[in-house]
Amino acid sequence: MKLFLALALTVTGFAETHRFEPKEFYNTFSGAHKPVLRIKPGDRVITSTIDAGGTDAAGVRRGQGPNPETGPFFIEGAEPGDTLVVHLLRLETNRATGFSASLLAPYAVDPAFLRLQALRDPKTANWHIDKQKGVAYLDPAEFKGPRIELPLRPMLGCVATAPPNKAAIPTSTPDNFGGNMDYNGMGAGATLMLPVFEPGALFFLGDGHARQGDGEVVGSAIETSLDVEFSVDLIKGKRISWPRLENEDFIMVLGSSRTLNEALQHATTELMRWLMEGYGYDERSASVLMGQGMEYEVANVVDPEFTMVAKIRKRFLGPSL
Repeated sequence: MKLFLALALTVTGFAETHRFEPKEFYNTFSGAHKPVLRIKPGDRVITSTIDAGGTDAAGVRRGQGPNPETGPFFIEGAEPGDTLVVHLLRLETNRATGFSASLLAPYAVDPAFLRLQALRDPKTANWHIDKQKGVAYLDPAEFKGPRIELPLRPMLGCVATAPPNKAAIPTSTPDNFGGNMDYNGMGAGATLMLPVFEPGALFFLGDGHARQGDGEVVGSAIETSLDVEFSVDLIKGKRISWPRLENEDFIMVLGSSRTLNEALQHATTELMRWLMEGYGYDERSASVLMGQGMEYEVANVVDPEFTMVAKIRKRFLGPSL
């Protein structure tokens, strides 16, 4: 994280903490949307999201699905060609319920199995969220087999800057600006880097999950509303091609495409660029390191574009430049 903290823009004056209660939610990522709040690099924002279907912490329907977004937030000084740095400081579930689909999604299974599955009733699975115990569980009366209880791992399915040219991209979709990447590593403690295409960057967040398995193979996570706290920085004049993510143990790149192999190519290429420009490797040494030290994760195989994660452990790297 040294690289990005060292390069991040420092603004003269005191950083502010903003408490923002969203009133309106968007179903497209677009630079045409009016900013809901103007913030400076270094500022902190405390806010919330509603769930993927539009329901808030009190169970009130306040938006339309899919994935209604909080924002956009205008970052002072952000210009096309910069990199927005978002520190996810806190993500917490804020209600006792969530929901998910309950059958495997089409892209996750063999076609023959899908035909069998299509004969079954695809009921919604209703989850109980016990924040005190840190678990989500299903009512045993609704499902056969052993009790299903899983640890909470709150994350954001959608984080994005506005795409270029005032394009309006549905919030179901991931791309190079971020979007609906549905990566379960997008949780508290992670630092996200996104390319800036529009003045002010215009940062969106939404699609809160209590937890999600790799690939989001039923087509949804445990969908719920979240309380969110984040801060922002800017790297001026630093252009990246795909979202970059960093936590205590890994540096990661998220690539998205309609085909999984192309998503893998995007993520792998951008990770190599990061190793060369950020850590001093040349193409050959970065290739050798990646060949023996890189790991992949499947973030989603259900959205209009699929998302792959290429990552490498920090302990394999030298110091950042």
